Amino acid sequence: MSGTRLEFLIVDPQNDFCDPKGALYVPGAREDSIRLADTIKRLRDKISHISVTLDTHRLIDIAHPIFWMNTEGRHPDPYTLIRKEDLKKGLWHTTVPDHMERAVRYVEELGKNNRYVLCIWPPHCLIGSWGHGVTKPVYDALLEWENNFSLVDYTLKGLNMWTEHYSALKADVEDPEDPATGLNKKLIKRLHEADIIAISGQALSHCVANSVRDLADNSKEEDIKKLVLLTDTTSSVKGFEKLGEDFVREMTVRGMQVSTSDDFGRNF
Repeated sequence: MSGTRLEFLIVDPQNDFCDPKGALYVPGAREDSIRLADTIKRLRDKISHISVTLDTHRLIDIAHPIFWMNTEGRHPDPYTLIRKEDLKKGLWHTTVPDHMERAVRYVEELGKNNRYVLCIWPPHCLIGSWGHGVTKPVYDALLEWENNFSLVDYTLKGLNMWTEHYSALKADVEDPEDPATGLNKKLIKRLHEADIIAISGQALSHCVANSVRDLADNSKEEDIKKLVLLTDTTSSVKGFEKLGEDFVREMTVRGMQVSTSDDFGRNF
C-alpha cells in the first residue's frame, strides 16, 4: 500500500480525561494514551496528517454545576441529568435568572437530537489549565512526528457556554450567532482526502462517538470505510460503557473498521 495517505483523528487526548488526577478521568485512558503514542511513533514516517481536537471550556458553561441551582440554592452535583420535565417542575433554574429562557430552549432542542440528556460534568478542560493540555505520552509522540517538519492540526471545541460540543465537527445544538458551533467543513474535507483515517481519543462513549457519527453523516459510503477505530486507544466514561458499545456496533454496520493499535498499519 505504498503511497497510502494515512491520517489520524485524535479526539480530546487531554490531561483531564487521560490522567488519573484529571477532573474527568476516563478509566483506562492513561493506558490508551501510551498505546496511541507508541503507534504514532511506530508509524511516524507513514503518517500524512494528524488532526487533534481539544475540549475547551470556561468555568461558566451550561453543562457545569455553576450554571444551575435547585430550589434550595444549591448547585447540582456532577453527573446530574437535567431534563425538560425537571425544568417544567421547577426543580432547577439558572443561577442568573436572565439565562433561564434560553437554557430552557437549549434543553428542549437537545432532546430533539436524540443523543444525550443534559449532563452536568465536573468543570474540566478549562482553557489555560493543566487539565486542558495534551497528556504527555501523546504530546511527546506528536512532537516527534512534527520533527518531520509536519504540523499537527489542532481544533478547539466547546468555548461557547450555551451548548455542549462533544463532536469534533459541530456542537450538539448549534448557535446561529457563533460559526464555531456549526459544521466544520474544513476538517471534513481534509479527512475525505485521506485513504485511511485512524480514530482514537477520549471518550468513546461521548466525544469519539459523536465525532465519528457526524463525520459518517457527512460522508459517502466509501469514505466511511476508510475509518479505522483503534479499539485499545479509547475508553468510555464510567457508567456510560453501553453508549460506547452501541456506537461501535452501529458504526461497524455502517462500514467503519476496527483494529488494535498493535495490529494497525502492519500491512502498509
